[in-house]
Amino acid sequence: MSARPFFIVSSGRSGTAMLHKVLAAAGNVDMHHEYMVQILQPLAVRAYHGLISGAEAARVLMQTHVAAIRYCDADFWGDSSNKLSWLIPELSGLLPDARFVHLVRDGRKVTGSYFRKLGDECYDDRSTRILAHHLSAPDTVPPPPPEKKYWWPQARPDSPWAAEFSSFSQFERIAWHWCEINQVILDALTCLPAARQVFVRLEDLYEQPETLYDLLDFLELRRSPDLVELFHRPHNVNRPEDRLLTADETAAFARIAAPMMQRLGYDERTEYVVNY
Repeated sequence: MSARPFFIVSSGRSGTAMLHKVLAAAGNVDMHHEYMVQILQPLAVRAYHGLISGAEAARVLMQTHVAAIRYCDADFWGDSSNKLSWLIPELSGLLPDARFVHLVRDGRKVTGSYFRKLGDECYDDRSTRILAHHLSAPDTVPPPPPEKKYWWPQARPDSPWAAEFSSFSQFERIAWHWCEINQVILDALTCLPAARQVFVRLEDLYEQPETLYDLLDFLELRRSPDLVELFHRPHNVNRPEDRLLTADETAAFARIAAPMMQRLGYDERTEYVVNY
């Protein structure tokens, strides 16, 4: 293969679209945001729920990401996609030189952003019930179409939230998602050498330009002040508004997400408002 691959993995709503824009401008990079999403999102959910084997997931990745990398003319090929967060073992096995960036953001901001800005595209009641019905009997209940709104992972039987998940509100489902996807990423990356991975907080990328430079160095891309400036321009903001969680939302989020907030270093940080 001529291109070196790298992947930005996250929960989504964490700056993946912004990093896509910045890294695409670094030069000599074939950069993507949620490459082949209508294939990858159902694939990721099926893999997470054990409906397909790792070998089956790898076969699809061979036909999508590995094929794209093989025929890439640039020196680097990247995908910034929360869908890949569930497929790190398969990707790392297929692409032993691939590097992974675990991008995180304060879970309160992620949950609030999903909840207020994506609406029926993320864990709405109807789509969640439809997928739950399929997951309960995948051999007899036909799957929903590969639209994004249907394919969001749900608590598995071995989850401590399994019994309660069906009664969760949309907000609670999104809070659970932020915790679970970061847990899956952390677990998967423990199996990779330190040289193949880096952990980055979105807030640090905004507040400390050197953090972005360190990320570019890790990916072996060029440093440039222009990229720092580009990072500070709003992107992928379909509704340029933000506000703090309500007291009820804060309590609901904390009940589900407090341990992960602590693990990712956000437990002592004050929630902030984004000014667009």
